[in-house]
Order: sequence, then C-alpha cells, then structure tokens
Amino acid sequence: MSSTSTDGIVAPLYRINKFAVPTAARSEFVSLVEKTLAVIRSQEGYVMDLFLEQHAGPGKFNFCTMIEFESEEFAPKVAAAIAEFDKSLDIDRAVLMEKLGVETDSASYKSFQAA
Repeated sequence: MSSTSTDGIVAPLYRINKFAVPTAARSEFVSLVEKTLAVIRSQEGYVMDLFLEQHAGPGKFNFCTMIEFESEEFAPKVAAAIAEFDKSLDIDRAVLMEKLGVETDSASYKSFQAA
C-alpha cells in the first residue's frame, strides 16, 4: 500500500545567516563565527553547515552561513547553547555586531515542496 502523505515525516530545518562585514572587522568576525559553529556542531540535531565568503557578484552580504538541523525541534536547544557560549565569553552578540559595523539578515527555512 503506498501513500503520498507526509504524516510522520520530520523535515530538516535550515538556518541561513547573511552578513555584511566591513574589511576592518573581518578577522574578529571570522573568529567568532568559527567558534560559534564549533558550539553548533556539538549540538544534538546538527547535520551539516557551510560558512561561505562571497567572491563574485553583486550584493551587500559578503559572508553567509547555512546550518542544517534534523528538524525545527532542535532550534531552541541550539539557541540556548549559543546564549550560554556568549555568556561564557561575556559578549552581547547584537552589541558586538553593531560595534564591528556588521549588518545581519537571518532566518530559518524548510525545503520548498511545490504542489
């Protein structure tokens, strides 16, 4: 018996973060992202990530991270781990990004399934 129902199927969650990073902030920014990704990679539900730097084309965002999780249920746990990491470093991420002049655009995505 076959069915096209997707009941019971858990869809992956993708977190995409885009950054416009001034040249003067590049080193500090890259260091923070690498440390943050190390925390994320150790979390339950983590599948894979990409940390990309733009090398051609128009657009203001010159860095991007894409992180895949097994499902959206893991997002709050990962967010809590990152908050704990920030606390251990005594940083406020939003304040630091403003200080560095980094503009961000972040959102969570699921795979598009055309009907």
